[in-house]
Amino acid sequence: MILCAGLGTRLRPITDELPKPLVWVGDRPLLAHIAERLARGGVRRAVLNTHHLADRFDARILGALPLDAGVVHEPKILGTAGGVAGAAAALGPGDVLVWNGDILAEVDVAALGAAHAKAVAAGALATLAVAWRHPTEARIGEGTAGIGADGSVVRLRGERFGEEVRGADFVGVQIVGERARARLPAEGCLVGDVYLPAMREGARVASFPIGGGFSDLGTATTYLEENLRWIATHGSFVGRDVHVDPAVSVVTSVLGDGVTVRGQGEVREVVAWPGATFEAPLARAIVLGSGTIVRV
Repeated sequence: MILCAGLGTRLRPITDELPKPLVWVGDRPLLAHIAERLARGGVRRAVLNTHHLADRFDARILGALPLDAGVVHEPKILGTAGGVAGAAAALGPGDVLVWNGDILAEVDVAALGAAHAKAVAAGALATLAVAWRHPTEARIGEGTAGIGADGSVVRLRGERFGEEVRGADFVGVQIVGERARARLPAEGCLVGDVYLPAMREGARVASFPIGGGFSDLGTATTYLEENLRWIATHGSFVGRDVHVDPAVSVVTSVLGDGVTVRGQGEVREVVAWPGATFEAPLARAIVLGSGTIVRV
């Protein structure tokens, strides 16, 4: 399940035009990058929950994903736990891999599944993907999660449940076990309303360290920086039917399909959504489809 029902308030005014999972990153929407990672790990079908600007998750967007995608609409936001509970019929029985729709992370999904199977056999309710707070140092007490010697999560949201040997960050990707699904409330949070109460009762939640980094595209700055990371690997992106005036030079930027750039001078570190029109020069900015410019 890809959680897509949030309001994206921290990313406004960007999310006034698109829900956060559909903002443009490099050559495609964020959702497509997430789906690609899932498909690479063997996932063939995903369920999305929607709320804010739900009509934007249209057939064109869903049809371009590398897996089959079903949609469950939430007229009222139910939270991460409630979202999974509300999608029970679409998901079917068993364990569910849950990925926050505003997170880009280098997760080996197949390896996460294998680790979760072992963790469940040892009694765990769920397995959380985590990134080490520091690659070569324990950094005990740092990050959003503390990990014990056996890989169990022993610190979460400031509560402690055992001896910590390494600090980490929960990356917003997890597998919710069938026993954990039985505890899901109709509304509420996976961490606050499921994992923490269960851990207080002595239940175990496992961890899975990921090999790469992760990004929470929660602010305009982190959103632009994620696009710049993409450009560093793939180069600038210019979509179809883009018009750039002769006196304009484009450097380290993303120009979506149908973008028009007028004026003269340099466009540097700019992300322009499909259909946008704007004037050069411009630097470190996001240009929305309406032409609204968000400077970073």
